[in-house]
Amino acid sequence: MKDPDAPDHIGINLVLAAEAWEREFNARMLAAGHTAFGDARARVVRFIGRTGSDQARLVALAGMTKQAVKVHLDGLEADGLIRRVPSSADKRQNRVEFTELGLAILADADRIKGEIEALYVARSGSERFARMRDALRILSDDGQFS
Repeated sequence: MKDPDAPDHIGINLVLAAEAWEREFNARMLAAGHTAFGDARARVVRFIGRTGSDQARLVALAGMTKQAVKVHLDGLEADGLIRRVPSSADKRQNRVEFTELGLAILADADRIKGEIEALYVARSGSERFARMRDALRILSDDGQFS
């Protein structure tokens, strides 16, 4: 919720919208029984590609320390959502892959994301929602501002 005395600018609007979306998504995932989405481990999941990712790349993408990412991956692995295998390109590195259970949870996550998006379309209208999505894609395309 926005502080009424806080400055009003696009940065605040973007952050608040992202936080609201994440709260709704995590609440729905928890309601569906996916407990990993109730804590910080979910922040690492978003960076793992459906076909897997190198663990070193996850560290860079997540913006966390190597140790923090390892702790989150340890938890996800203990829950059976991911597995770590040696990278074929560099045996000193690990590749993180989703297990069958992890992929099933991602399918559920996709369904939930669709439900939330449908609520957003209903709330804002399909044309406004499409314009917003296009604008966000443009703004997030390369992360560069000139």
